[in-house]
Amino acid sequence: MKPETGFLRSQGTRPVLTFLGCFLMSFPAGATLQDEIQVYDDSINKPGQWGLELHLNATPSGPRADYPQTPPQVGDVHGYRGTPEISYGLTDTLEAGLYLPVDNAPGYGTQFAGPRVRLKWIPQQAPQGGLFYGFNVEVSDVKPQYEPDQNEVELRPILGYRTEDWLFLTNPVMDYYLHTGYRQNGPEFAPSFKLGRKVMDGLSAGFEYYTELGQPIVGILPYSQQSDVLFAVVDVDMKPWVFNFGVGRGLTSYADGWTVKAIFEIPLE
Repeated sequence: MKPETGFLRSQGTRPVLTFLGCFLMSFPAGATLQDEIQVYDDSINKPGQWGLELHLNATPSGPRADYPQTPPQVGDVHGYRGTPEISYGLTDTLEAGLYLPVDNAPGYGTQFAGPRVRLKWIPQQAPQGGLFYGFNVEVSDVKPQYEPDQNEVELRPILGYRTEDWLFLTNPVMDYYLHTGYRQNGPEFAPSFKLGRKVMDGLSAGFEYYTELGQPIVGILPYSQQSDVLFAVVDVDMKPWVFNFGVGRGLTSYADGWTVKAIFEIPLE
């Protein structure tokens, strides 16, 4: 659900666990591959630096409401997903990334779902506290059984404020479909939020909230048809142990019932 956590880092080192991203767009386009769950922060690789993270999530229970999916889609329920994320620092403010999601679902087995590539721009960091902001662009080429629109551009603004003990972070995401037949209603709006509190050195706890509001051009979905999910999360940054763990609960009938997720930083140096 992505997943990355920015509020752990008070010294400017790269947060491995950047949090959660984007949950299932349950209406009207059908399910969306839940390969990363994270809210992006101001972390970025140094020029020439490689990074590797592993995003894991599983869905023990699914939505309480059925929704139309044409053609039939691979669902999340009783499935699990693993996504390696490879990143590389291009400049002091630019980072490139590649996601390679692998999905296991009942009746479908284990399959590579298709690649996603991204470019992250962070002109203003605040590792010691203060306002930070940036922008991320992601392009995907996912198999149609996982996402019917298949090709998509994700525009993800990044805005946050950090103090010594607190972090507030938001990503007001806009998803625009490139595949023929999915473009006419404009982008879908899927904002996410994070609130974190430092518990002790190397340990933080907090909440992430994900909602998918629909397509503003056509009209925002009624609350009952939105996919609203609240996660309780912890972030550990005690090298070499750097990871994020969260348990999420769907708040609406169109959201997954329960989701468990983790993001691990794999040391390369």
